[in-house]
Amino acid sequence: MPRLSVNVDHIATLREARRSKEPDPVTAALLAELGGAKGITVHLREDRRHIQERDLELLREVIKTKLDLEMGLSEGAVKIALRIHPELATLVPEKREEVTTEGGLDLSKPNLSRLEEVISLLHEGKILVSLFINPTPDSVKKAHKLGADFVELHTGLYAEAKNPLEVSTEIEKIAGAAILAKKLGMGVNAGHGLNYQNVEKVCLIREIEEFSIGHSIIARACLVGIREAVQEMIRLIEQ
Repeated sequence: MPRLSVNVDHIATLREARRSKEPDPVTAALLAELGGAKGITVHLREDRRHIQERDLELLREVIKTKLDLEMGLSEGAVKIALRIHPELATLVPEKREEVTTEGGLDLSKPNLSRLEEVISLLHEGKILVSLFINPTPDSVKKAHKLGADFVELHTGLYAEAKNPLEVSTEIEKIAGAAILAKKLGMGVNAGHGLNYQNVEKVCLIREIEEFSIGHSIIARACLVGIREAVQEMIRLIEQ
């Protein structure tokens, strides 16, 4: 049965819009756990546009499930990860000008020495590492070669598909990547753009162990509350 990890970044986005103290992403994380979430995901961006270091420190102290820290490859990010010690560090591409993460890590680059170094440092710190990748065989194979414990498959193109043929094509890509990653011994997570309308098709891919979903759940929570929004998503994932 796949698990749900709830990304609470956008609770912090709302707080930072007014440079206020509320709403509190830590409280939202606790409510998400009460709703049945099996993990909490946060992205500590270099520009600190939403989650702050203090949020991360408090989350590490109080959540009861697991902490998935999405992070770039900067020296500062690595130092924080080694200090906070999340159960999982998900390495993602990061650009200041993007609204949200636009795609998976580009593992086709000839020089991936910094990525290799970060993976090694996190492993030395006893932190499991996931790479956020596009669902292609080459990316999966390269992630395995780099020593990743997990891959998180980017589902953005599936979420943006405009017609049944595009949807079917993207589902096949995700399924193929998930099957290959599992065969290579890596754990398989998935996320980006998933919502209450499109999550059911990817839930049929049995190799996916966990879905990381944020924006859709937080948007729904504005209307029905965090616990109910999380419970609604879990019912879709587990049916």
